Amino acid sequence: MTNRDTGDTAWVLDPILEVPHVKAAVLLTRDGLISGFSEALTQESAERVAAITSTVQGACRTAAAAFADMPAAQLRQVVIESDHGYILVAPTDHGTCVAAYGDPEVRLDLLGHRVHSQVARLGEKAMAAAPRAAEGGALL
Repeated sequence: MTNRDTGDTAWVLDPILEVPHVKAAVLLTRDGLISGFSEALTQESAERVAAITSTVQGACRTAAAAFADMPAAQLRQVVIESDHGYILVAPTDHGTCVAAYGDPEVRLDLLGHRVHSQVARLGEKAMAAAPRAAEGGALL
């Protein structure tokens, strides 16, 4: 895994890349900016993946809300299957997203478990880094 100068994200993506048949992974913001990506991707490919993934998530949120006849929906994951393999996308609660690509032989259940485990770790790290109010005070 390499972060390609986008931050220290190996701890997030490396465990996902250890799943047999996983070829690439990207950590991105909800608005499609790269936080980190695996060495299987070039910078240009990672940027394209991030932009497309962000757009797909937005479309899926809108579709889920429309099907439920509700004003909004929270995504838990998006899975795309093609003749080239699977893409699994899982958003976090704090505005980032993990996307992983596995070839047709990847065990989707194992990939899903690993991606969601890393999403949970991202959430724990975000909570640990969240600013806290002084005793008796409030956050502004």
